[in-house]
Amino acid sequence: MFFTYLRRELRRRRKAALVIALGLALGIGLVITVNSASAGMQVAQGKVLQSLYGLGTDMTVTKAAAAQGTTGAAGRPRFNFGATDGSKEQSSDQVMVQGFESLPTTVVSQVAGQKGVDDAVGGLSLRVLKVNGQFDRGQVKQGQTTGGGRGGGGAQPPGEVQGGGAQFDVNNYSVYGVDVSKPTLGPLTSSKITSGTSFTTAQSNAAVAVLDSSYAKENKLAVGGTLTIKTVKYKVIGIATADSGDSAASVYVPLTQAQTLAGAKDKVTTVYVKATDSQQIDGVKSAIQKNVPGTTVTTSADLASTVSGSLSTASDLATNLGKWLSIAVLIAAFLVAGLLTSSAVSRRVREFGTLKALGWTSRRVTGQVMGEALVTGLIGGVLGIALGLGGAYLITAISPTLTASVASTGGRGGGGGGFGGGPGRQAATKALDIALTAPVSLGTIALSVGLAVAGGLIAGTFGGWRASRLRPADALRRVE
Repeated sequence: MFFTYLRRELRRRRKAALVIALGLALGIGLVITVNSASAGMQVAQGKVLQSLYGLGTDMTVTKAAAAQGTTGAAGRPRFNFGATDGSKEQSSDQVMVQGFESLPTTVVSQVAGQKGVDDAVGGLSLRVLKVNGQFDRGQVKQGQTTGGGRGGGGAQPPGEVQGGGAQFDVNNYSVYGVDVSKPTLGPLTSSKITSGTSFTTAQSNAAVAVLDSSYAKENKLAVGGTLTIKTVKYKVIGIATADSGDSAASVYVPLTQAQTLAGAKDKVTTVYVKATDSQQIDGVKSAIQKNVPGTTVTTSADLASTVSGSLSTASDLATNLGKWLSIAVLIAAFLVAGLLTSSAVSRRVREFGTLKALGWTSRRVTGQVMGEALVTGLIGGVLGIALGLGGAYLITAISPTLTASVASTGGRGGGGGGFGGGPGRQAATKALDIALTAPVSLGTIALSVGLAVAGGLIAGTFGGWRASRLRPADALRRVE
């Protein structure tokens, strides 16, 4: 009886039901479009951060470098060259831990033990200053003997040094120590091996290296070649090309080798952290800050604030104006649906009064109105989902180009990897063009269905309250 009457009434009042459904559809469609656009902007921001910062993890743990005045002369590079006859080229490497204060490797396991942490791995950022060249010995040219004095003797003037000098080339590049036992974490994950192979777990202390493709091209190095760092000859086993933007470092070596080069045994500069759930990143960050004192935890959300340009402007509009606009439209749609349902009930006074006179209870009448409103809301939800998908598809089809500018840092010259571009990198403003898409998630669809049900219930509440107050006598007054 309930469904028969429901179907008959919806068919008889289909125009009024369609108006209510369209109002709800407009609000729901706008919510889907705005949410999808916001999701697309988050994806675009992720691409920017991946490109310019080399993100390959959820967060990093570092320790701020000590003030310049506290390190004294120990932190200054020193180059020692022996005496030669000038015919032999000399070379000297200075390997330094750069940027961040080093942390003991025990911090890695301490971070990994925090609640919400799926895995953690340490890395060591180094800078190599290489000076090579040769001294040219000058020639002493004696002056002319001058005559004078008794006996015809002359004075011998001092000799004059002519020629000589020195020609030295100074080169600097970044080296990053990678924990080869966990290849899925760390800065090397932002690059793809395009030649040769990557590290294996058996090479934890092997003299092997993976080079950034730009660095390898610049120095004419290839797989099978040799790179010498501080007298240690490293065999090049692979060439890595950054997915986009700059690479995290020029040279990657096993972590143990990097620690030996820098004399930083059991030290790391960065701990890369992967959370068990992306929704728990803030909680994991708080736990690490509380339980691992003296460290700085940086997430991708912290870096998103550094992105400027049209992407940032559009993201702000979608997050602020778009969100509140969609909420306002949705509230208006709910109110209009409720008022229209209540108005429709007022026009059915004779019908509901007659039903009550025939024995229908107020609860049954209210349930009938609620059922009609709920079905109308679901119809509005279906139409709203169609409108929202259409809006999202239109954004993706047009793919407007947004520009993102970031105060980033040089890649090959600075190295370091990790959030913030790594320590010691020279600041430089970089820009990327990102095509905006609007992906629609199942969560957004579920939200739309929930809104449709909520809209129907709100409209039904308005109408049901109005219907429950009707009496059979109200129907008799409407009889002509």
